[in-house]
Amino acid sequence: MCNRKIVAVAVATILAPVLALADAEETRLDRIVVEGSKLGQTAAEVGSSLTVITSRDIEELGFDFALDAIAAAPGVTINSNGGFGGEASVRIRGAESDQTLVLIDGMPVNDPSSPGGGFNFGRLDTANIERIEILKGPQSTFWGTDAVGGVVSVITKRQRRPSGGSAFAGYGSFDTFRGGASFGHVHERGDFRIGMTRTRSAGISKADAADGNVEDDGYRSLVFSGRGGVMLPADMRLDASVFRTDAEAEFDGRARNEHGEWVFGDADLLSKTTELAANVRLRMPTVGERLENTFFAGYSEIERENFSDGTSSFTADGDRRSYRYQGTYAFDAENVLAFGAEREETMADGEQGSLDGYFVLYEARLGETGLLTGGVRRDDHAQFGSETTARLAGSWRLADSVTLRASWGEGFKAPTLDQIAQPYRHFCGGDEDAGSQPAPALRASTSEAFDIGAEWQALNDRMDAGAAYFDQRTKGLIDYNLGNCLFENLAEVRSRGIEVFGSYRVSDWLAVTVNYAYIDARSGTGERLQRLPRHSGDLTFRIRPAGRFTGTVLVRYNGRERDNLSDGPGLEAWTRVDVVGSYQLSERVQLFGRAENLFDTDYQQISGYGTPGLSGWLGMRLQY
Repeated sequence: MCNRKIVAVAVATILAPVLALADAEETRLDRIVVEGSKLGQTAAEVGSSLTVITSRDIEELGFDFALDAIAAAPGVTINSNGGFGGEASVRIRGAESDQTLVLIDGMPVNDPSSPGGGFNFGRLDTANIERIEILKGPQSTFWGTDAVGGVVSVITKRQRRPSGGSAFAGYGSFDTFRGGASFGHVHERGDFRIGMTRTRSAGISKADAADGNVEDDGYRSLVFSGRGGVMLPADMRLDASVFRTDAEAEFDGRARNEHGEWVFGDADLLSKTTELAANVRLRMPTVGERLENTFFAGYSEIERENFSDGTSSFTADGDRRSYRYQGTYAFDAENVLAFGAEREETMADGEQGSLDGYFVLYEARLGETGLLTGGVRRDDHAQFGSETTARLAGSWRLADSVTLRASWGEGFKAPTLDQIAQPYRHFCGGDEDAGSQPAPALRASTSEAFDIGAEWQALNDRMDAGAAYFDQRTKGLIDYNLGNCLFENLAEVRSRGIEVFGSYRVSDWLAVTVNYAYIDARSGTGERLQRLPRHSGDLTFRIRPAGRFTGTVLVRYNGRERDNLSDGPGLEAWTRVDVVGSYQLSERVQLFGRAENLFDTDYQQISGYGTPGLSGWLGMRLQY
């Protein structure tokens, strides 16, 4: 009942005279420099398929966690086991979740201590995020290992105003509180910004309440973000960034019932996690400013500990050190050469590994209408050997309103420390002798992909639309063989599909955006991959009339999926409607409200795990 009262107030706030907020300047893709491109290209120039989610998008759509924002990108699939800090993965164009490289301010943050080396998006808070770039398709020529399906690059906020900050607080369903504050300063020689966010929620049952599970699984987190830079003599600039998350999340698992059977349901389980990503970067122009040298040093760490009935039951620690040099030389305005070397060291639970990479990239501008980018990279791994990848991409503006994009690239994923160590080989089926056979020599998983697409703008930029076709093959996927308890290069996957997007500004106060993706991802035997819908998409209505109110309605569709955990044919398709709105009390104070799952749709993203029903939140933002 309390949840419904909060929702009613939130909806009233949102849908009250949603007739008025001054139309701010649109985010322009030709002004956003894509960090993931390594060549200083803008989002409008990049030949790869790219989605950019800005802080403005995040605020207008009411996303507290990056997971929900990323789900709005076409061709991206989300799997989450119950929300509120649970395990959550991102899959790009059908690739496995651990084949997505995740960066925070350029520092890789994939977990070296997890078997697949993936990243848990369930705890990544958006309050201090400036934008999220999603580069689709293999990007190993730029970034080395893990960038098989694509790259998710998170850029934290920098201080833009001379001095000042902001604060916010909100409360809503499931006894959820979220609040935070930030402050920064800009002066002629540098800038800094720090921010902190606190989240506390009683949560929902991770095990689906529809199956009789009633125990709520809570979540608590504290996030700190800091970013700054200073100008040095000779036009050099030193930048630094730090992002830390401390979180506790309750979860459910398998336990014996009264009949002695192992079943999934309510359990007294708790996970404590500390994640840290930090880096420093020095930019140094030389040779008449034609050559820019960039030196980068970064560190990321994750510490995990699980508790069962209050007793520690599992621990894992992993850290990563990254060192890079990149030189970028501009022969002239049309030709740019980038070259560099990188070293990455990973450690987890006593195991360690290293990877050295060397790359060359070239950018050629073809007059005012075309841009070609090519590159090659060599990576040397301490255990499995070497891998060479290449990439070619281009964009061409055929007319003032039509742009073509195409790319071809290769990717690879090195075996993780856990996979190389084969820690489960002696416990196959509980028999310590069953895994005594020699472990196979693992090799890297490799991928090759191409995509081609077009974008069209019309009606004086009131309408734009685009479509892309992609085809990706991955060989030598490392999977766990239940027969001998060993990690082996077993699987092959082919993923094909289309992505369609468009927007239309109906009037000065109403804009409509649509995203759709069709993905056909199959194993080498022709079987469809699990937890991947063929059809998915979003429909968004943004209401921004000239006045104090603004509103957004998001309709999200997810098609049917296979799930081996399901007793039936799989997971049913679902549609969810969210409504977000705000009211500008003054120049510095804003009220906001959000209603999620407006029609109380019952759905699952992973079989057996619940999702929040009808829920709402109200809050206030302050600029100072």
